[in-house]
Amino acid sequence: MTKILVTGGKGQLGQCLQSISNDFKTLDFVFLGSNDLDISNNIEVEAYFKNNTFDYCINCAAYTAVDKAEEEQEKAKQINEIGAKNLAHACFKNSVTLIHISTDFVFDGTAKLPYTEEDRTNPISVYGKTKRDGELAIISNLPEHFIIRTSWLYSEFGSNFVKTMLRLSEEKKELSVVDDQTGCPTYAKDLAEVILKIIDSQSKKFGIYHYSNQGQITWYDFAKEIFKQSKADINLYKTDSKTFKTLATRPKHSVLNTSKIHSLLKLEPIQWKKSLETCLTQINK
Repeated sequence: MTKILVTGGKGQLGQCLQSISNDFKTLDFVFLGSNDLDISNNIEVEAYFKNNTFDYCINCAAYTAVDKAEEEQEKAKQINEIGAKNLAHACFKNSVTLIHISTDFVFDGTAKLPYTEEDRTNPISVYGKTKRDGELAIISNLPEHFIIRTSWLYSEFGSNFVKTMLRLSEEKKELSVVDDQTGCPTYAKDLAEVILKIIDSQSKKFGIYHYSNQGQITWYDFAKEIFKQSKADINLYKTDSKTFKTLATRPKHSVLNTSKIHSLLKLEPIQWKKSLETCLTQINK
């Protein structure tokens, strides 16, 4: 059996991994939340890895409150950078392969084409910077790693854009959503399956990969489709980033080129509308 540690096991991606873990009969999982293992505490991390044996560590633990990170910079750094560094050290010492989840926020959003893994990072928020620094810490300390950048993550678990829109559609008669930020939503369960397929394939093609569902849309487009599929009775209007001010600056264009990971795993691209439909079915259950 391949033994896998999942940090951040109580977040939405961790819960998605748990929900499909029984489909992978040769994989044995341990799911830990932040109360079980504080990845920012190096002594705690070192001791845990010394006392337990793993083949892989999937790091889903992250500080993801994008706006709050502007005010809690040290906290974001401790989890996103120091935590990643601690796991990389422990994985290196104990011959564990690390699969680390990163983000489209490592880019500044000024590109006209989808970002490839080779494109230069240039984060424009504290969240993006701490995630980029976490990537660099892993690259510096651990040769055998996979870094998977993803975007606009949502699922039936935790807090996310889809569940927020569904809640607002019950509370409000009308809503304005920004229409000047372009990206692609990613159903966390699709990402979870990709991660486990990497492990199942025993691939040694380490490095950075991009994964999202397929298509380019704005947050307005996403909200519109959520309301259409859920048959919500709400009037939706377009706004822009200047009108809808937030503490953190978001990338205007953060579409990811996913051809590298599709080639590695011989995957068929999944269109974002189809995955949204699957997620809404799970939420309705």
